[in-house]
Amino acid sequence: MTFEQLYGAPPDVRASAPGRVNLIGEHTDYNGGYVLPTTIPQRTVVELRPRHGGAVRVFSADIGQPPIGYIAGAEVRHGRWIDYVEGITWALTRDGFAVGGADIRIESAVPLGSGLSSSAALEIALLRALREAFALPIDDVQMARLGQRAENEFVGAPVGLMDQMACTLAGDGEALFLDTRSLEWSVVPMPASVELVVVTSGVAHHHAKGDYRTRRAECEEAARRLGVAQLRDLGAGDLDRAMRLPEPLGRRARHVVTEDDRVLAAVAALRAGDAAELGRLFYASHESMRDDYEVSIPEIDLLVELARSVPDVYGARLTGGGFGGAVVMLARPGRGREVAHAIAADYAARTGQRPTVLIPQSAVGGRP
Repeated sequence: MTFEQLYGAPPDVRASAPGRVNLIGEHTDYNGGYVLPTTIPQRTVVELRPRHGGAVRVFSADIGQPPIGYIAGAEVRHGRWIDYVEGITWALTRDGFAVGGADIRIESAVPLGSGLSSSAALEIALLRALREAFALPIDDVQMARLGQRAENEFVGAPVGLMDQMACTLAGDGEALFLDTRSLEWSVVPMPASVELVVVTSGVAHHHAKGDYRTRRAECEEAARRLGVAQLRDLGAGDLDRAMRLPEPLGRRARHVVTEDDRVLAAVAALRAGDAAELGRLFYASHESMRDDYEVSIPEIDLLVELARSVPDVYGARLTGGGFGGAVVMLARPGRGREVAHAIAADYAARTGQRPTVLIPQSAVGGRP
């Protein structure tokens, strides 16, 4: 149903935000480290019209159920998708921003549970719509922080800041090089020497579940035992000491330290247009997530191995939090679509899963 069919009048505001795929730098954001995401063409769109009072009505075109209502300033967590919406108005109210009632319609092309930041795309699109509708004095970095706060403290998913920053700041054909501790960031153009491809595994993940939370707690415990504030504070020279920690804390620390180094190397390779080096870093990152961080699953490992057997693919790795989700690949220019569909077909035949191929836009255009 259209907005006008739902609410009897057209929307006053229409805003959107893209999903993202993380090129490299996985599980480093909540450890104060480096990340290197880029956006994908698929976007979440929010249409909104303010209304008198504090009543909010929210409709998701992807779910198709009647609008859900709640009162802004009296949000309650339900353990459902509406928590991401209520979490945003909750975070705004907690930070002192005046948000009134609204009619809202949401439609998203970002696949759910695929490691492509569907939740962050929703949060940022909604914040953009609310910022315009209620003239809220919020800059882009503040908006990213509000999205993270909603997800951490209201939804209950202990995610880092990377997803919201990527959905807010990265433009088409750009990677966002972000220091998640200082929030210093810069954009790095995607080189013409690679074509980016994402293949979803068909196995959804859920950040609010226990495995992701467990990994974060393990990192915090490793940092505490090693006497540092965050694992970001460690370097290669600390790995021998880290590996003497009780299992699995040493391997968790080793992943974070080596992944931070891989992000820095990947930025240099992007700027040099060195596709072979980028591919090597992708495979090394995946092996670290599989063996040291233990967030991969057999289906994801199979997608990476299928990619490894294709000469036109430079590298492939799990992207996102893990325990399902998607694989990001680097292919030769002009070959990405063909090899991705061939890999997806082989994978589907072997597993019975229903993968999806997503081809991000070429390097044209600016920020959304």
